[in-house]
Amino acid sequence: MSSFPPIVSRQTALDYLLGRINYERTVTVPHQGKGFRLQRMQSLLALLGNPHYNWPAVHITGTKGKGSTSLMMASILMASGYKVGLYTSPHLEHLEERFVVDGQQISSEVLVELVREIRSAVDQLDAEAEARGDLEGGPTFFEVTTAMAMLHFAREKVDIAVLEVGLGGRLDSTNVCHPIATAITSISFDHMRQLGNTLDAIAREKAGIIKPGVPMICGVLANEPREAIEAIASEQRAPLVQLGKEFEAIDLGASPSGGQLMHYREPSGREGAWELNDVELAMPGAHQVRNGAIAIAICHQLVQQGYRISPATIRQGLASARAQARIERVNIRPAVILDVAHNVASIEALADVISQQFSSHRKILILASSRDKETSAMLGALLPLFDHVILTCYLLNPRAVEPPQLLEMARRVLSESKLPEPMLETADSPASAYARAMELAGGEDLVCITGSFFLAGEIRPLLKR
Repeated sequence: MSSFPPIVSRQTALDYLLGRINYERTVTVPHQGKGFRLQRMQSLLALLGNPHYNWPAVHITGTKGKGSTSLMMASILMASGYKVGLYTSPHLEHLEERFVVDGQQISSEVLVELVREIRSAVDQLDAEAEARGDLEGGPTFFEVTTAMAMLHFAREKVDIAVLEVGLGGRLDSTNVCHPIATAITSISFDHMRQLGNTLDAIAREKAGIIKPGVPMICGVLANEPREAIEAIASEQRAPLVQLGKEFEAIDLGASPSGGQLMHYREPSGREGAWELNDVELAMPGAHQVRNGAIAIAICHQLVQQGYRISPATIRQGLASARAQARIERVNIRPAVILDVAHNVASIEALADVISQQFSSHRKILILASSRDKETSAMLGALLPLFDHVILTCYLLNPRAVEPPQLLEMARRVLSESKLPEPMLETADSPASAYARAMELAGGEDLVCITGSFFLAGEIRPLLKR
C-alpha cells in the first residue's frame, strides 16, 4: 500500500504524479531500454481495462515538428466533424494542457478524478516491482500521464485520437496505441544519448512506431535516415508516403495575416491525386509548410479508409491551428515572440523566420538551454542575428545550463566564428531577463525568447501581467 496521502485536491494529485520518476525533470535521462519499457505500460493499461482499444489513433513522431503537426491534424479532424483527443508533451504552464478533447483542456476536477482512479493500478505495479527487486520500479510520470490520457479519451468517447510521441518512438509510452496512420515529421540530432549518435540510429528508433500494414507518412528528406525508415516500412509491409515522392510542399511565404502560405501537390499522373493551392497555415515560418503538408498527406490516407475530410475542412483546420510558443507573437510594440525551439534544427528554423519576417530596429534575445542540448551550435545560429543577448536559466527544472556557463559558451562561439559581437549579459532568472529586455526594447524593436520548453513555460505567465 502506498504511503502517499489521499488525493483530495489538484495539488495532491500533482504531488503524486511528480513524485514518480520523471525524465523530463532529470539531469541524466537513461539510454533507451534502461527505464523505457513497453511491458510496464501495457501492464498499467491492462489494469485499467485497456482504454486504448476504444479509439483509433494517428501517431506522430519526429525530431522537430511533431507537436505542430499533431495540433494541425487534430484541428483538421475537428473541422471535419469528429470528436478528437489530442495528447502532447511537455506542457508549458499547466499539466492539463497535455489532455485535450475537441480543443478543450481537461478540467482540474477530472484530472484529480483520473489520478485518484489510476492510483490503485500504479500502486499495485509499484508493489510488484518491489517484490521482484526491480530497481527501475513501477510506472514513470510519463507512463502514468499517457495512461491518464488514454483513459480520458475512452471516457469521452472520442472518434479518434492524435498522439504525439514523447521521446523517440520504439519504446515510447504512446507506442502501445492502435494507429490507423503514423508519421515521422523530421530527423535531426537531438537526445543522442537515448536515441543514438547517427541519423540512421535516430531514424530507426523513431520508425519503431511503424505498424504492419498501417500507412506511414514521412517528411524526412536526408538520405541516411530516409533509407532507414524505408527499410523498416518494408519489413512491416507498411505503405510509405514520402515527401518529395508521393507528395510535395511548396512554400509561398508569409500570409497577410502573419501565418504561412503553401501549395500541396501529389504527382498529377496518379489516380485520385490531391492538389490544394494557396493553403493558409495559422502558424508562421517556412518550416511549418512541411508540417502542414504531412498533415494533409495523413488526411488523404484517412479518406482512403473512409473518413470524411474535405479540402474545405483541411483549409479550415490549418487556418485555425495555433500553438502556444511556436514563434508566437505575444506583444506588438515592442514585438515579443516566444518559441520553444530547443535543438539545432528548430533553432535554425526560428533564425530563418527572424531573418525573413522581422526587420526590427534592434533585436534582443533571451536564451536558456538544457545541459543535454547542443547549446554552442544553437548559439552559433542565433548570435549573428541579435544586437543584445541576455543569457538566463529556468528555475523549476535541474537540467538548466547556468548563465555564467552560457556566457562562456557564447564568448567562445563568437571568438571562433569572428562574427560581430552583440552585447552579452546574464540574468539569474527568467523574470529578471524579461524585465531587462523590456527595459532595453523600444517600440520598433524585437524581443525573442527561446531555447527551452521550460524557459517558455516560466516566462509565459509574466507576459499576461
